[in-house]
Amino acid sequence: MGSFGIMHWLIVLAVVVLLFGTKKLRNLGGDLGAAVKGFKDGMTGEDEKNTPTAVLKNDEKTVENQAADVSARERQS
Repeated sequence: MGSFGIMHWLIVLAVVVLLFGTKKLRNLGGDLGAAVKGFKDGMTGEDEKNTPTAVLKNDEKTVENQAADVSARERQS
C-alpha cells in the first residue's frame, strides 16, 4: 500500500499531460534546463574564466603549439 507501481505512475503522468499539455511541459523542461545551466555557470564563476592568468595560460599554449608546428615543418623539409 505504501509503494506505487508503474501503472500508478503512468496514470499520474497521463493526468499531468492532459492538464498541462505537452507544449507547456516542454517549455517547463526548457526553463528548468536553462536554470540548471545558469546555476552551474554561477558556481564555476565568470571571474575565473576571464582572469588574466587564464588568458596567459592560453597564450602560452598557443606559443608552445606554434613552436611545435615550426619544429614539425623543419623536420619535413
